[in-house]
Amino acid sequence: MISPEIRPVAVVGPTATGKTALAVELALRLGGEVVNADAMQLYRGMDIGTAKASEAERRGVPHHLLDVLDVTETASVAAYQRDARRVVEELMAAGKVPVLAGGSGLYVQAVLDDLRFPGTDPAVRARLDGEAAERGTDVLYARLREKDPVAAAAILPTNTRRIVRALEVIEITGAPFSANLPKPGPARYGAVLVGVDRDAAELDERVDLRVTRMFEAGLVDEVRALLGRGLREGKTASRALGYQQVIAALGGEGDFAAAAAATAQATRRFVRRQRSWFRRDARVAWYDGADPELAARVLERLFQ
Repeated sequence: MISPEIRPVAVVGPTATGKTALAVELALRLGGEVVNADAMQLYRGMDIGTAKASEAERRGVPHHLLDVLDVTETASVAAYQRDARRVVEELMAAGKVPVLAGGSGLYVQAVLDDLRFPGTDPAVRARLDGEAAERGTDVLYARLREKDPVAAAAILPTNTRRIVRALEVIEITGAPFSANLPKPGPARYGAVLVGVDRDAAELDERVDLRVTRMFEAGLVDEVRALLGRGLREGKTASRALGYQQVIAALGGEGDFAAAAAATAQATRRFVRRQRSWFRRDARVAWYDGADPELAARVLERLFQ
């Protein structure tokens, strides 16, 4: 039996705003546990480049759905939906507050909304994959932007797998890929959505500093080790911000300083896409990540 007083809290927003620290603090104060909603933090060994919380930063709070995939496996929103909902329901049944935390908007939506997944067509998928390999991802992205600008706005131009999937669904169904995304209604489980953002200029600086620290902390060595475990063959993991740029540098395409600069630039663009995605959801109550009383303000709202 799930207590009606127990409901999830989803901490969402752009990268580098302070979501992880807030989620841990809320979990500590609410008697909860954190459920990862960052697609790239699903991968074992991808720690530095994804800013995965260290054991110290987790402060003893159990974290779920971290380190559950090998880098050769393809992350699936449908599989995440199944696993995350199971974890959320188990936590609620145990009287613990699930605190979802992450910037992967589609993953959060998969847990909290009636998000359904159209079928696949292997022939269409293979043809689109071949076209991406032959002509380049940018050609397919331009096509997606023309056919479904809403979906294109939510997908990184370098994310070949998701671009191919969106075009596959459009071809199979004859409808925009974004038509499969539900219009937000009351969130599943009565969840409360908390958005964390910062001044745009300040966030750009935080992104630059984060990337610098990642490279100083050994991102290049982390990528080298993961290449030995099949990272290059991983359709999802190899496209992650930072990893993609380091792989290119290791292959002779520029140096690591250029890779760091490219990572920062790509991350800043990603931040703007995340902001656009989450700002469309009227259920999200927004807070300033720079507010020293952030956790207290969020808790005040939760207990109104």
